[in-house]
Amino acid sequence: MAGGSGERFWPLSRKRKPKQLLSLESDKMMLEQSLNRILPVIPPDDIFIITSELLLEPIRAAIPLLPPENILAEPFKRNTAPCLALAASFIEAKYSPEYKREEISIAVLTADQSIKPDEGFAETIATTLEFVEKNSAIATIGIIPSRPETGYGYIEINERFSTEKNKPEILPVVKFHEKPELPLASQYLEAGNYLWNSGMFFWRLDVFIEQMKKHLPAVGSKIDEMSKLSVGKTNIAHKNAFNYVADIFEKFPDISIDFGLMEKADNVVVAKALFDWDDIGSWDSLDRIKKKNKNGNIIEGITSLHDVANSTIINQSTDNKIIVAGIGLNNFVIVVTDDAVLVCPKDRVQEVKQCVKQIRESDNDKWL
Repeated sequence: MAGGSGERFWPLSRKRKPKQLLSLESDKMMLEQSLNRILPVIPPDDIFIITSELLLEPIRAAIPLLPPENILAEPFKRNTAPCLALAASFIEAKYSPEYKREEISIAVLTADQSIKPDEGFAETIATTLEFVEKNSAIATIGIIPSRPETGYGYIEINERFSTEKNKPEILPVVKFHEKPELPLASQYLEAGNYLWNSGMFFWRLDVFIEQMKKHLPAVGSKIDEMSKLSVGKTNIAHKNAFNYVADIFEKFPDISIDFGLMEKADNVVVAKALFDWDDIGSWDSLDRIKKKNKNGNIIEGITSLHDVANSTIINQSTDNKIIVAGIGLNNFVIVVTDDAVLVCPKDRVQEVKQCVKQIRESDNDKWL
C-alpha cells in the first residue's frame, strides 16, 4: 500500500510526492527500499502496489522494476479495508483459473517504514507466509517495544516473545489496543507481552475473503463481483484508476482493515519481527534513524549555524540557491525547498498538518 497525501513531511512531501517517494533514510526512496527488501522472497511479477490515481504515474516512473500493470490506483479514497478488498479481487482475477483461492497467499506490506536488517525482514516474511499457507489464520507482525511509544497501536499476547532476536516465533493475538497515553504505554513496556503493531498483514486469499464476508460484509460481499469485473483486465497498464469497479467502490465505508477485520477475525496470530523497525511518521522520527553531528544536529544542504543543537536543518533548494542560517536554536526543525520554508519546535511537528490544512483551506494548493 503506497497512498498518502503528503502532509506529515511537508514541505518536502507534496500531493504528488508523498513520504514513500522521499529519500528520508538514505539516498534511495522509501518505496524503493521497501521493494528491495521483499525481492529475496517475492519476484517482481508477483509484487503489486496500490496507490491513488494522482500517484499512479509518478510511482510507475519511480519504480521501473515492476511491470506497470502491477501498479494500481483505487478509484476513491476509502481507507485500508476497501483497498485490500480491491487488491484481493484483482489478484484472484489475475491468477485464476490457474490457482485456486486456497493456493494464493498474500503479504500486505507498507511503503514507508525503517526496517533493518533486510535479511531479518525477509526471514520474518517467509516464515509468516509459510504459516498462513498451512493454517486458516490471519497474521500480522509485532515489534518488541524499545520505549513507551504513544504513537503506535499495540498487540497483546498471552506470553512474552523470546528475547533471542533471530528465533522465529508466532503466537495467538489476545487483543489489539489503540494508541495509548504515556502512562499506559509505560505499563505495556514493563509488562512485556505488548507489541507494537507494524501494520503488515498475511493471509491466504480464501481465508481473507471468507473473513471479510463474515465480519465486514459491506465490503467483503462485493469482492467476488469486483473479481469478475477484473477478469481480462489485469495485464493492462491502465492510465486511470479501477473505473470498472468505481460504482461498487464508491459505496464502500471509510474503514481501516484494523477496525473492519483484524479486531474481529477468527484465529489471528502475530509473528515476532526479526528486525529493527520504526514507523517514520513525522520530522522528529528522523532523530532515530539518521546520524547526528557532535551538537546533536541532523544537517542536509548548505547551512551556516551558530549555537544550534539537537535540531534538524534540511535545505533542499535547487543548485544551492539558498543558504540556511540559524542562531541560538535548540530542538528545532527547519526545512527549506525552492518554494516553502518550515520552522517548527521539534516537539510540535505533529502540528505540521495544521499548516497544510490552512494552506488548503486558503486555496493555495500550488504549495501542496
